Amino acid sequence: MAETKPGLRKPAFTKVDQLRPGTSGHNVNVKIISTKMVLQKGRADGPQARQLRISECIVGDETGVIVFTARNDQVDLMKEGSTVTLRNAKIDMYKGSMRLAVDKWGRVEVTEPASFKVKEDTNMSLIEYELVNVAE
Repeated sequence: MAETKPGLRKPAFTKVDQLRPGTSGHNVNVKIISTKMVLQKGRADGPQARQLRISECIVGDETGVIVFTARNDQVDLMKEGSTVTLRNAKIDMYKGSMRLAVDKWGRVEVTEPASFKVKEDTNMSLIEYELVNVAE
């Protein structure tokens, strides 16, 4: 009996203004506005050349901007003005605000420059969220 493989489905892309706390699996096309190194520690010349690098980048599309936390090899891909596709990105909460992140299950790809103009006045990371427990 011949088995048919289901075809790969096209990824559904999300806009920045549709991102919500606690969600994951987002595919987003964004342009990098700015990048800032936050943490760099470790030794590059040891027996295990392990280095921890974390950079916070302001990324956005035509609907708004959000802070993206780039880790280790992702830091090298984050150049101001370039366009990247974030695949399987998730929302991390940091001090009540949203941060976009890509872990080991996701992917950061540099793509051709986008044609959209970034809407910088809608920063999704400036919206503060509070965890509320609802008693039933």
